[in-house]
Amino acid sequence: MSSELATLASLRQVHLCRGRVRWHYRRSSGQPLDCQGLSYAIADLAGVLAVRFNPKASSLVISFDWRVTEAQTLAEQILALTPPLGRIGFTTPAPAAVSRTRLATNLAALLGVNLLPVPLRLPLSLLMALPVLRHGAGELVSRGLTSHVLEGMAVSISLGSGDYLAANTTSFMLELGEYLEESISRRSDDMLRELLKPASDEIWVERGGVEILVPASEVEVGETVIVATGMVIQIDGTVLGGEAYVNEASMTGESRSVAKARGDAVMSGTVLEDGRLRIYAEHVGQRTAAARIADYVQQSLTAKSEVQLQASQLADKLVPRVLGLAGSAFLLSGDWRRAAAVLQADYSCALKLATPVAFKSAMYAAGKGGILIKGATALERLAEADTFIFDKTGTLTNGDLVVTDSVTFDSAYTADDLIWLAASVEEHYFHPLAIAVVEASRNIQGRHFDHTEVEFIVAHGVASEIDGKRIVVGSRHFVEEDEGIDVSPWAETLHGLYLEGKTLLYIGYGGSLIGVLALRDTVREQSAATLARLRQSGVKRILMLTGDHHDRAQDLADQLGIDEVFAQLLPEEKASIIEQLTSDGSRIAFVGDGINDAPALAGAHVGIAMQKGADIARISADIALLQDDISRVADARELACAAMGLIHDNYRITIGANTAILGAAAVGLLSPIVASVLHNGTTIGILLNALRGRH
Repeated sequence: MSSELATLASLRQVHLCRGRVRWHYRRSSGQPLDCQGLSYAIADLAGVLAVRFNPKASSLVISFDWRVTEAQTLAEQILALTPPLGRIGFTTPAPAAVSRTRLATNLAALLGVNLLPVPLRLPLSLLMALPVLRHGAGELVSRGLTSHVLEGMAVSISLGSGDYLAANTTSFMLELGEYLEESISRRSDDMLRELLKPASDEIWVERGGVEILVPASEVEVGETVIVATGMVIQIDGTVLGGEAYVNEASMTGESRSVAKARGDAVMSGTVLEDGRLRIYAEHVGQRTAAARIADYVQQSLTAKSEVQLQASQLADKLVPRVLGLAGSAFLLSGDWRRAAAVLQADYSCALKLATPVAFKSAMYAAGKGGILIKGATALERLAEADTFIFDKTGTLTNGDLVVTDSVTFDSAYTADDLIWLAASVEEHYFHPLAIAVVEASRNIQGRHFDHTEVEFIVAHGVASEIDGKRIVVGSRHFVEEDEGIDVSPWAETLHGLYLEGKTLLYIGYGGSLIGVLALRDTVREQSAATLARLRQSGVKRILMLTGDHHDRAQDLADQLGIDEVFAQLLPEEKASIIEQLTSDGSRIAFVGDGINDAPALAGAHVGIAMQKGADIARISADIALLQDDISRVADARELACAAMGLIHDNYRITIGANTAILGAAAVGLLSPIVASVLHNGTTIGILLNALRGRH
């Protein structure tokens, strides 16, 4: 690490619970701290699951496996750490370019070392090997015997014996492996972070009586934010003035928009569909859901899955055995070349590098396919899931309303007339109900009804005049209480439509109710095919949880072939059901989209949030869909299963190939150069094989 960068001088424990610790740290100097490099170094420690630095607060938070390590041990190990010197790109502004330069330099040294005058061969080889030697020495002091220590010993033996070709071969092969692993990981990480960028980073605020557009980062709590039609609300707050319809499908899972006026709460991530609001900002900046998502994913990029931990632990356990084998080979044969050849071939590189590369390659492929997977653990758990549970509204259904019934109560009007009447006055209105009615009119024969200027009554409906009579289209409250229209003669019919789970749009004309339009959500086209693909991938049970009426939920379940339905549930009841099923041994993947799904998403073995899901749902979920397509759930499952299959294949190849190389090297069949090429070539081959997940 550059001498211009600080290290950690002390750690003061601020909070500790099982599996999680937070320290306040002090730097060793006034120079900047390489948080990213230290994060990678800390992530390599046994038992560490996730690492998060907060430089502004001088805070370090670590999640760890309490069965493997403890906070005090971690503190001692961390204070002895420096960022990994052999891993190019952690402390430089242009890691890819620097790594490529070093790779080319190492290759030139390898090809030209034996062409140089003898006095120059050692200095050149020593210069090329310096990162390997420094890294090995540093790890020997801080962590004891590791694969990097073995690599440093092998290169030292080759340099000491004058076998410069072997030393440069090892340096080049190690550099090539590091370059591949770094470039793959970095591109995957960058793409995942790019997916988290908000749609807009500017907000309209009212300052000094004037509305100005400012960067979102400059908005402060207590300011007045202005949101108009079509804009996404980027803060959490309370309405100070104005009236509007806000689409909260992303937060609540409900397909209808909600009227907002003074005193009502609004949430970030929702969309203002019609109207204009002045909002008192209560949560901004780093407290917003988007910032929390970004922080969550940033932590997940350094988190390790169970498979990675197992591979890392196995690799560490095998290092002393490789060293013992090298020592035995030398004692029995007296040939230093055998010891050097054995030290070239350990299990650690392939075991530790190939697994994260396979995970990140799969995450990269998933991101390109419209699926954000928040870390290797999520991918691993998705492959393990044997039970899939779906929320209903906005998940198995579209969340968009369509007209299903046109019921006329006046013989002078046909069902089609009713739709055209409503569409004629709703055609310039952008509320979801209005859009659904206008869309329905396009699919039937009819005529446009001429009317006077349309009056928009926010949270109620619309009104106008046709042939000198007042026409009103809107809610029951609007036509019955505000307009004084009697609806009781058709109470039985209206109640029956309501029980079918339909939203009713009342149409009054000339002081009488002439009919209603019934609208409801529709089943997604790909829902049935997606569930079938999940079963083919090994899923044993598919269930549905919903707050909807049981009969309506069961109808959908029968239509899609769902095994079991839990209906008329409160949000906390969804989480309780998942907890019970989990305690019975089920490994559950929960798919939802609303704020009411957040407890269930967090409590499941793996949570999947739909693209239009609430921000809090997307934070709680381990996987977030970036496209409004339920088939992406099956895509994610298939990709996870393929990635885990690839990881297990690589594991078997690693163990088999390196065991063979070690055995051959120990009995003198391989020179240090051949052992280095075979070992590192195998590692590179396994890394490239891991890229098969990156379609």
